[in-house]
Amino acid sequence: MASARRLLLLLCLLPASLAWRRKGLGQSYKWIGEACERHEECQSSCCVKNSLSPQKFCTPRNVFQQCLSWQKPNGHSCQGHSECQSGCCTTNGYRPQMFCTARTLFLQCLPWRKPRGDFCLKHSECRSKCCVRLSELSRHRCVPRSGILAQCLPP
Repeated sequence: MASARRLLLLLCLLPASLAWRRKGLGQSYKWIGEACERHEECQSSCCVKNSLSPQKFCTPRNVFQQCLSWQKPNGHSCQGHSECQSGCCTTNGYRPQMFCTARTLFLQCLPWRKPRGDFCLKHSECRSKCCVRLSELSRHRCVPRSGILAQCLPP
C-alpha cells in the first residue's frame, strides 16, 4: 500500500519536473544571468542583450510579462529612439552623429540647434528658430527674434 502511494506521488510530480526540461534534449533551462542565444533556452523565455556587449543573457520579464532588451543611457551613440533609455536619439552638436539625449521637462525630444550668430540655411537649424540674412552681401545667420511679438526680423 505504501509503495502504491509513493508511485502515485512520483507520477503526480513527474509532469512538474518535465516542465523544467527542454523537450527532446533532456537539458535543463538556463537561469537568469546565464549566457544564451535564443528565448527558448531560458527559464524566463527571455534572452536579450544587457549591455553594449553583443552577448545575450537570460533575463527576467518585467511586471507586464514583456521581454525588454537593454537600452543605452544618455551620451551613447545611437541610430534610433528605440535604442535609448530616454527614447530620444538626436544630434548634440555640429556633427551629424546621433546620441541618446535626455527629454525636456515636457517630455519632448528636441534636437540640438545652432546658437546665435552661426551660419544657417533654414529657421529650424537655429535655437531662436530665426535664420535671416543681415545684409544683401552676407550669408544667413541665426539671430534672436525681435519686437513685441517676437518676430523673425533682421535687426
